Amino acid sequence: MGEQFRRKSPEEILESISKVNRGRLKIILGPVSGSGKTYHLLLEGNELKKRSIDVVIGLVSASNQSKTIEQIGQLESISPIHWNDHGTTRQDVDLEAILARNPEVVLVDELAHRNRPESRNKTRLDDVLELISKKISVITTLNIYELQGVKQIAENQLGVRVHVSHCVPENTLDLADEVRLLDVPPNVILNRLQDNENVGDETKEKEKSALFQRDNLAVLRELALRFVAEEVNEALDDYREKQGIVGASGATEKILVSVQYHWNGSILIRRGHQIAKRLGGDLQVVCFRSSKKPLSENEATYRRSIKKLVEKVGGEFEELPLITENAAEAIVSYAMKKNISRIVMGQSKRSRWEEIVYGSIINKILRKTNNIDIFIVADRAEKDGERVLPAKKVKQDQSDPYRRLTKKEMEAEIHKIKAGTLKVYIGSAPGVGKTYTMLREANVLKKNGIDVVIGLLETHDRKDTLEQVGSLEIIPRKKVHYKNAILEEMDTNAIINRNPEVVLVDELAHTNIPTSKYTKRYQDVEELLKAGISVISTMNIQHVESLNDHVYQITGVRVRETVPDHVLGKADEIELIDISAKALRQRMREGNIYEMTKVEQSLNHFFKTGNLIALRELALREVADDVDERLESLERKRTLRGPWRKEEVIFVCVNLRHDSERLIRRGFRIAYRLKASWYVCFVKDHSPLTAEEEGMLQKVVSLTERLGGTFEMYEAFNRRKVVTELVHQLNEKSATQVIIGQSARTRLEEIMKGSVVQKLLRLVRHLDVLVVADQKPVTVNNSNS
Repeated sequence: MGEQFRRKSPEEILESISKVNRGRLKIILGPVSGSGKTYHLLLEGNELKKRSIDVVIGLVSASNQSKTIEQIGQLESISPIHWNDHGTTRQDVDLEAILARNPEVVLVDELAHRNRPESRNKTRLDDVLELISKKISVITTLNIYELQGVKQIAENQLGVRVHVSHCVPENTLDLADEVRLLDVPPNVILNRLQDNENVGDETKEKEKSALFQRDNLAVLRELALRFVAEEVNEALDDYREKQGIVGASGATEKILVSVQYHWNGSILIRRGHQIAKRLGGDLQVVCFRSSKKPLSENEATYRRSIKKLVEKVGGEFEELPLITENAAEAIVSYAMKKNISRIVMGQSKRSRWEEIVYGSIINKILRKTNNIDIFIVADRAEKDGERVLPAKKVKQDQSDPYRRLTKKEMEAEIHKIKAGTLKVYIGSAPGVGKTYTMLREANVLKKNGIDVVIGLLETHDRKDTLEQVGSLEIIPRKKVHYKNAILEEMDTNAIINRNPEVVLVDELAHTNIPTSKYTKRYQDVEELLKAGISVISTMNIQHVESLNDHVYQITGVRVRETVPDHVLGKADEIELIDISAKALRQRMREGNIYEMTKVEQSLNHFFKTGNLIALRELALREVADDVDERLESLERKRTLRGPWRKEEVIFVCVNLRHDSERLIRRGFRIAYRLKASWYVCFVKDHSPLTAEEEGMLQKVVSLTERLGGTFEMYEAFNRRKVVTELVHQLNEKSATQVIIGQSARTRLEEIMKGSVVQKLLRLVRHLDVLVVADQKPVTVNNSNS
């Protein structure tokens, strides 16, 4: 609430003054040529002109033809300077003409460009920086691989040469006031190249190049999403530091491996690296040691090998003195400072009595902090060697491509062929432009002769969105009588009877009126798909079921309307609508999202800057993970390269406490990343269950099934046998990892009654164990958005 009252530092005041004296720079970033950057550049120019802002075109690439050129409309153009570069005609921005015209905004295509030798500036970036210094704002375009450093990464990942005539410095995005990523699936780019008959020779050549193979486009798309997510993460860290907020943000994973100079150090680091890689997180390794004790010869050897290994896996290593001899306190303090979300440690060697006398370092850490989980690595690594996390779960029948399909499998294949396709536009928050973009795509489809209708549209009285409806046919909503009121809902039957090729269905996470055939709108969408009707829909990242706890940690808001992850998993196409937190808040202030009476309240609650930055990062990483998953799946379908690696089996242990659902969601997220089979288990130690316990049991079973896990309930004669029964079942199912919640007992209660967590850890030293910390959000409010 008090964000606007915080006094600015002298550095922030100077930075704000410097921004007042210069124009703004916005970069539209794409994964590759053909992703629509120029189209969006001109689209933004026309939007600005509608708002009476003086905007001109400084340069539009000559290779962009047809539909893009249509977007120029009534925009004023300043002719570029043409010059010959060894037989190739190139264009430079006419800097002097633009400065003489002095517009408020100039549109400049293709930022990565080297000017003619006699030009006063060497590069187009220099031209742009000069325009900004003269208080002229610039909107420009860039491909991800045109950034120095990123080009090399792209080439390493693709295994092909990326032909770029010029790269801009790697810190170019830092110069921008706003970076907008255009997230475009590979098939869209390929279809554009095939459909556009008027493309120039240069674009036709690109179509033939290795860069424009479907797999390579997917790799570039993932690279762009992850790169921008890292940029957003740095902005989030800066924001949280200025606000004095400590601890993990909830938007990303940061893994800390705590090691000693011992034989198992390398095992812990490799395991930490595997976890960080699969979860898309960063790796930090720390060693706390007493400065009073000199290193032995063995310790010095382990130290060298550990530092070398950390460097090899791309992590960061620090050695710090243990000042107070309190290792738990030192680890927690370091983890909070580094915004760590998970600490990786080795199994405790202490006996039950030693833990009673000295306490458990794991419990000490959990008691001292919130939102930091502890991953305890199995002891078996010493004799079994390191276990590599699997890349993809294999089905047994994949090994025999000649096996005849069963009748049921044949029906499933035919159903897939007949079903419609599902495309989902995802945003980080309301107001990013999902519905607007969906309508714009529908108008393009209609222009191309596709039979498209609107099944359900929520415009929220936004003028720009309403304008995009155009001449699209709208299927009238069904009127439903409920509790002395007449409410409206999507008429699924009417859509099926109309039988269009494509239907637009807004707000996928919507909960239907209680008397409806289905509880949730996504179930109506599934019926439409079964009927052979393709669906384009929209949703926000906070509505993804398994991200519910992350969103709560970020915003303090418990989102009630969610969509199971498997619905998105079945989508043929997912596209992110990206917008910066600053731009989104500006849209809010201008009344373009909610009515003006709700603006201030929204800006001070869900739409706080920190929330929006974190949600944007969460959305970028989630879509990047989805791209990675689809690419990996495609590779596995084409060839089974090498032996399949050992499959993980994950057990989530719940006890019908308030945090049971959170443990299940965490278990799903991990199982999904590790491509593991997973179980949720509850050991019943008394009968009958209370009404409250029965209610929680139903919630647990329902959530497990929605997320695709297997629920199992076991029985024990008394509380002391719970852990014994649990361990028996873990061994029976060949579990490799156990997920449990933090102990609710105090230190005294653990001494008197024992700790389930500690007892389990002693009995499953051959398994990996993740202890999930109690979660407390950074900010709290009572909204049920």
